[in-house]
Amino acid sequence: MPDVIAYGGDWNPEQWPEETWHQDVALMRDAGVNQVSLGIFSWSVLEPAEGVFDFGWLDRAMDLLAANGISAGLATPTASPPPWFAASYPEALPVDADGRRLHHGSRQGFCPSSPIYRDRALRVAGRIATRYAGHPALTLWHVHNEYGCHNARCYCDTSADAFRAWLRARYGSLDALNDAWGTAFWSQRYGDWTQILPPRATPSFTNPGQQLDFRRFSSDALVELYTAERDLLRSITPDIPVTTNLMAGAHWDMDCWAFAAEVDVVATDHYLIGARAEPHIDLAFAADYARSLNGGRPWLLMEHSTSAVNWQPRNLAKAPGELRRNSFQHLARGADGIMFFQWRASRAGAEKWHSAMLPHAGTDTKIFREVTALGAELAGLDGVPGSRVTAEAAILLDHASVWAQDHPAQPSSELDPVEEAKRWHAALWRAGITCDLAHPEGDLSGYRLVLVPMLYLVSDAGAAGLADFTRAGGVTLVGPYSGIVDEHDRVRLGGYPGAWRELLGVSVEEFFPLEGPIALESGGTGTVWSELAHVTGAKVLDAYATGGPAWTRHEQGGGAAHYLTTRLDDAALARVLAAVCAEAGVRPAATAPPGVEVVRRAHAGGRAFLFAINHTGADAEVTTPGGARVAVPAGDVLILPED
Repeated sequence: MPDVIAYGGDWNPEQWPEETWHQDVALMRDAGVNQVSLGIFSWSVLEPAEGVFDFGWLDRAMDLLAANGISAGLATPTASPPPWFAASYPEALPVDADGRRLHHGSRQGFCPSSPIYRDRALRVAGRIATRYAGHPALTLWHVHNEYGCHNARCYCDTSADAFRAWLRARYGSLDALNDAWGTAFWSQRYGDWTQILPPRATPSFTNPGQQLDFRRFSSDALVELYTAERDLLRSITPDIPVTTNLMAGAHWDMDCWAFAAEVDVVATDHYLIGARAEPHIDLAFAADYARSLNGGRPWLLMEHSTSAVNWQPRNLAKAPGELRRNSFQHLARGADGIMFFQWRASRAGAEKWHSAMLPHAGTDTKIFREVTALGAELAGLDGVPGSRVTAEAAILLDHASVWAQDHPAQPSSELDPVEEAKRWHAALWRAGITCDLAHPEGDLSGYRLVLVPMLYLVSDAGAAGLADFTRAGGVTLVGPYSGIVDEHDRVRLGGYPGAWRELLGVSVEEFFPLEGPIALESGGTGTVWSELAHVTGAKVLDAYATGGPAWTRHEQGGGAAHYLTTRLDDAALARVLAAVCAEAGVRPAATAPPGVEVVRRAHAGGRAFLFAINHTGADAEVTTPGGARVAVPAGDVLILPED
């Protein structure tokens, strides 16, 4: 990452007459823009007919940026094949689970397993890389755009062939596959590889193992498309970093951990969901996830919005100051780049009502004034770029577990593992605790506290990792319906939570989903879920009013493992999290009133900064670890050098 905060957005000069380009770049300089994403959806302009390329307009755009000191995250335009592609190769269009072939007319109109698509995508990417290798504006490769946002899974015959090849590589034999999928049930045992299909529409539930593996295969297919383009770009421009924009915390169809392992820097997009009561808390979750995907290193916010988006039922505009607070939230949680979609608001097309840095109404607007003020402020943040956020607590999160629990044949449809992870994260946010997200098989040794809100599926390695962390002195809190199945979605026998019965000192014999709340002895309530559990070594810290453990603690080695057998109400969950944080020695970065967020960024052995963000309409006061009392006005952001 550079030693300045990257600031800018998607620039789409191909959408506008060329006479506007110089105005665009002049206004970018006024606004403090130092980087743009360029050419993301330009395939039909770069290659208007198959094999016929026109780079003249992009040459002039790149030269204009270079002349004005603005760098380009130059895209490969492969997220949106042009009309000639669909007309010439209809077999490469995606097919849904009902067998409908989808047509050209939006974006991502291709089957991820199509060899024709891959060949044509690599051809245009290679031509772009060869032409702009060494160009002074080129500082980053932006491959594709939001992989899998609209075509995460394709069920066509080409995908079926690729799925079978993936399964052969994973299992080696049909016997191993049949065992993993439990195909003795419902007479599903396969006798030949050709009999295996994607989980297309069927009369009843699909096989859970089949559905889970198809989700894995589909995610891997997208990763392979990315790495194919990345490797080609690296072969031509080895000194230019390569990335793609994920949608961490919002898009669950692809495995972000797998993608993150393949990029040079994690880049992500984030948009507020207007229906959420406190969307800034959801933003914090997404930012923490992006930082965690990059191993704690600074990351790039590739897209967010200056105001309203265009794709929600009610697209709420941002209040004055909200653009700044949103941007500084991402920055506080580790971003070294604040980018928007897009620079100039589109006049036509499906996203014409999406806000931009330069709105339809022009420069004499709230948005452009705030954009320009933010650019100036970011340019003055000496010492912040390159610093990191260090968290002492982590929430375990795995896409495979989410996919497995997404199968409809579950004990309760009201258990949502993503929303439960966000709810626990929100409780920590309100307590002032910054936390990471972590993969169950990742290194947990740097944390004091590990939380497992609802990890239905866990591998043997993931199960052992949490046990090792706890026995080495860590504090663990495991939520209900966790550790239930192995990596193939097969039940771990002998009592729940199978993976962690011994660690937790608890054995559960039966689940009891709830129709209403259930009272606890502490005065709190359980909701949605309860379990008939027996302690086998753990101490009961709270119980149901009708009897039976609701919260337990089991000492293991030098640490302790806590367990919840119900989904606690928000207040009760906050009390439990406060207790385990205190036990683990996890503390907030500063003392702040409700609604005021404080996050610490620091260089190793060097300068540190406290970001204080007031999300309320009232003035507030923050007390720093050194005892200083600092006023944070309503809706304001302060960046405080720790000294």
